[in-house]
Amino acid sequence: MSAVGFPAFPPTGTAAKGAVRRGQSWWARAWVSAMEESALDAGPLKKGRAYARTGRVGPITVSPGAVQARVQDDDGEMYHTVVSLEPLTDDEWDRLLRALAARSGRLAALLAGEMPRDVVAAAADADVTLLPGIGDLEPECDCPTWDLPCLHAAALSYQAGWLLDADPFVLFLLRGRSREQILDGLRDLSTPGPAAAAAAPDPTDARTSDAGTDAPPSGSRVLGELPPPPDVPEPPPATDLLPGVPDRTPDGTPVDLVALRAVLAAAARTAAERLTALDR
Repeated sequence: MSAVGFPAFPPTGTAAKGAVRRGQSWWARAWVSAMEESALDAGPLKKGRAYARTGRVGPITVSPGAVQARVQDDDGEMYHTVVSLEPLTDDEWDRLLRALAARSGRLAALLAGEMPRDVVAAAADADVTLLPGIGDLEPECDCPTWDLPCLHAAALSYQAGWLLDADPFVLFLLRGRSREQILDGLRDLSTPGPAAAAAAPDPTDARTSDAGTDAPPSGSRVLGELPPPPDVPEPPPATDLLPGVPDRTPDGTPVDLVALRAVLAAAARTAAERLTALDR
């Protein structure tokens, strides 16, 4: 299984000094709500927010089922803290990937750092839960307090929301699969397998005669000698037809060519399915 490390967040400052606002997306707020609404006491939450803002949380590691870090207490003691979220089963992942592949725009939005509500709704329709609800986040810490969550786990949970805010694929990793595994799965869905090829009808198999019936002709038919093919001009250079995809966007963001191919493959699959439905 994959694990991804993230550097520690620097202190964000206070509201009076122009604090950096993080965790503002609706999906990050949903994560935080799942943690806050499970809390038994508001005190550790308030202290945890302060810890998150003042840089008490060290580098964060995200892996399937867990986000963890070391959090510094007021006395300088470092505590190992984990917030767990149950991964999806393989069957749930199959249903989720099919929901993502059904509309290429869903994957494109995720790659752009957005979590469309349509993705969460489509997952729910496939009987898959993406965002955690009350009681789904399980905090653990080796500190001596009995609070659930303790202030260290609360601080880590708030910063985990910040990570989700910047990259929704963090949530997918917590649910069990990395960005690369998701893209590979979508590519597999967009490529017809041997079973699909075997199921395709062979036009040479339809040889029955329709003579004496009102049915339209079926099977292969000899149409006579075909005219010679027309002259085809030399195609223009490929660079005149489609400019090359740049390595970076105008703002300097690297272009993920692997992800771009996955989006195009999903779009092609959707178009093929719709054309097939129109032909029936």
